[in-house]
Amino acid sequence: MYRITEKKILNPTVVEMQIEAPPVAKKALPGQFIILRTDENSERIPLTVAGTDKENGTVKIIFQVVGATTTALSFKEKGDYIEDFAGPLGIASKLDELKKVCIIGGGVGCAIAMPIAEALHNSGAEVTSIIGFRNKDLLILEDEFRSFSDKLHIMTDDGSYERQGNVTVPLKEMLEKGEKFDEIITIGPLIMMKFVTETARPYGVPVTVSMNPIMIDGTGMCGGCRLTLNVDGKRVTKFACVDGPDFNGYEVDFDEAMSRSRMYSDFERHAYEETCNLYKKEVN
Repeated sequence: MYRITEKKILNPTVVEMQIEAPPVAKKALPGQFIILRTDENSERIPLTVAGTDKENGTVKIIFQVVGATTTALSFKEKGDYIEDFAGPLGIASKLDELKKVCIIGGGVGCAIAMPIAEALHNSGAEVTSIIGFRNKDLLILEDEFRSFSDKLHIMTDDGSYERQGNVTVPLKEMLEKGEKFDEIITIGPLIMMKFVTETARPYGVPVTVSMNPIMIDGTGMCGGCRLTLNVDGKRVTKFACVDGPDFNGYEVDFDEAMSRSRMYSDFERHAYEETCNLYKKEVN
């Protein structure tokens, strides 16, 4: 059992928690993830490590309330326990040789991008961050990104905060002006990562994307997180949990990944509604 030591509501759909898990806190690196179960009979879900406090033995997770398990997790409070918290899993982001990087986060993907920006900043790299949200009310982690970025661009779809538009707008502007980056690291919705990759393609800048499909065991055995990559003219199957979550954006078959991500949407919606109704009954 793992104790929740802190809980913070970041916006109407996004929650931050600190989980007491010393073995995970000791080893976790930016880009890695954990798999948790809220209760004994819950499903397993992957969540990226959003930060660690090795001294206190805690791990930060940030999640969006979108399905049954994240809904159940959101109802837990400081001092409550979750059943399982396994990790760290996946391959840590490769950041050592990067000196000038553009970090691009979309929505709750910013929770994954932020510790990478922090690690790069602390290593002395020049960090330009672009973060995007549908509107001002959904903005998260602005202060953290300002602390870890030499330049920060904030975009909102409706123009309710900072600039209106999507994250590719300032990226294209910088690339057109001749801005050079060792790498672009983008994390967020699949469609966003696809268009970031296509925006960068004519300029030949390496693009790393973080793929977070459905996972069950986190060891590559179930095959639920499989992805198709186009490598040197050949289609290759990889597993996000053991081969990733970071991949070369130019190799990822985004269309297939988006199609697979929609396969269980009806089931997830039904499970979400059942969980919400259950907790409403318990509260009443």
